[in-house]
Amino acid sequence: MTTTPRPYRNRTWAKWPERLALLAVLAGATWLRLDGVDFGLPALNDPDEPLFMMTAFDMLRNGTPNPGWFGHPGTITLYCLALVIAAVGVVGMITGRFDGAEGFAAAVFADPSIVFLPARLFIVACGIACVFLTYLIGRRLWGPRPGLIGAAILAVNALHVEYSQVIRTDVQASMFMLLCVFASLSIYDHGRRRDYVLAGLLVGLACATKWPAAAIALSPVFVGLARRDYRMTGLFGIIAVGALLAASPFLLLDHAAVMRDLTAEARPVHPGATGSGLFGNLMAYTTGPLLASFGAIGLVLAFAGSVGAAWRDRRWLLAVVPGFGLFVMLVASQHLIWTRWLVPLLPFFALSAAWAWDRAVRFLSPRGRVSALVSVAALILLLAPMLGEARTMATERRNDTRQLASAWIRAHVPAASSIVVEHGALDLLDGPWTLRFPLGSAGCIDPREALSSKISARQVEHRRSGRAVVDLGHIDPEQVETCRADFIVLSHLSRYRADPANYRAPLQRYRQLVSGGTLVARIEPEPGESGGPEILIYRLRQP
Repeated sequence: MTTTPRPYRNRTWAKWPERLALLAVLAGATWLRLDGVDFGLPALNDPDEPLFMMTAFDMLRNGTPNPGWFGHPGTITLYCLALVIAAVGVVGMITGRFDGAEGFAAAVFADPSIVFLPARLFIVACGIACVFLTYLIGRRLWGPRPGLIGAAILAVNALHVEYSQVIRTDVQASMFMLLCVFASLSIYDHGRRRDYVLAGLLVGLACATKWPAAAIALSPVFVGLARRDYRMTGLFGIIAVGALLAASPFLLLDHAAVMRDLTAEARPVHPGATGSGLFGNLMAYTTGPLLASFGAIGLVLAFAGSVGAAWRDRRWLLAVVPGFGLFVMLVASQHLIWTRWLVPLLPFFALSAAWAWDRAVRFLSPRGRVSALVSVAALILLLAPMLGEARTMATERRNDTRQLASAWIRAHVPAASSIVVEHGALDLLDGPWTLRFPLGSAGCIDPREALSSKISARQVEHRRSGRAVVDLGHIDPEQVETCRADFIVLSHLSRYRADPANYRAPLQRYRQLVSGGTLVARIEPEPGESGGPEILIYRLRQP
């Protein structure tokens, strides 16, 4: 009779605590990202979500693989969204919910949440994948415990949770960047041709998802040069460029649109997001979203770990730091400052903090004495503030000022009144009012008419005419009269008031619109209770 050798059995059982811990981390990450993922719907609080979804929908409707928009460039995300939309339509038609393609299109324009929620769930899946990849990278670098801690930090990070619930390119680009780092570690360890090829493919996909993600190419390049694999490093570069053009061929085929969109994206100012130079931006990012999402202890560990790991671990120094370091400089040197640009950096900081946490625990328990107690206490001290911030931000997303404004309108605005609303308040479409939304050169349009005619992303971009924001401050001056109504709901005015030097013309337009009106409601975000912008509701004439 044969028996399983004891060492093999011990190794097998030894893996179960790690596996259970990983499952717990991934389950927590999933719960945090699914909780409240339908926030705002059917209203569209995020201004970029409709752009991505309408562009993807237009590709399906027109039967073309050309997105026609390359600002991010967002190509991979747009293709994935098109697949999600198509899957929803096919399932709906098979089950009899939609009467063919036209019935599906009509249902989507009547209730966008039909496709918006599945698309958000796709981004949630990308966010969970980022947590898992963070674990894999940490484990490969330093072992199971730092890998698990790094994954746990990212799992509860409020910023990562928030953008894992929004239809944007940032989380998906971050996933490709992490995969590229993992391939870079394989290059460091083995130097195989397939590792260089894989790294090149992933860099191409990352860049085709979001332009700055191309910075991660420095990681395999540094590793290849350190190994003196010059031919393989050259092959990597060729594969990366080829993968970018294969994934997004219309970067060449529609280069005029590429230049148009890149020019439109390269704005020196933006209401509420104008930067203050490299060091000013670094300070704003550090003391703002990074401090809020990591907590003071977590942020100190992240900064200490990023330097300490680079000093002690050559693999971290070559395979991780170069790509993320360049990404930091690219983000911080921009004219604008956007919190979402930090998303790909969050796994890097999570791993840095995990390394520092592990070293601190080892220092406090050099011989393993009371290590379990010290580890648990240190972990609670590290994760508790982050989890608290994540739950607070989730509460604020569920109680957005824009939905509170809709509730106020339902309670106070008489039927048959005309209302101009500055944000995507599709939750008011079923109400008994005449609604108008701003749309650049078109002035204020009837949203019901636009949706019933199945307005396209190209039409929206044409009427937007390169304007930074689709709001009342940027409508065509000759179209101001189309925005006259009984009530006007403003959600962007406070951002312009905060920077009057750069926005004299938009502020003048707002003054022109509310002249003679009465402020009847001011809805402000309450920290810990509600989020969103300040909403001002004016009654311009007695209904």
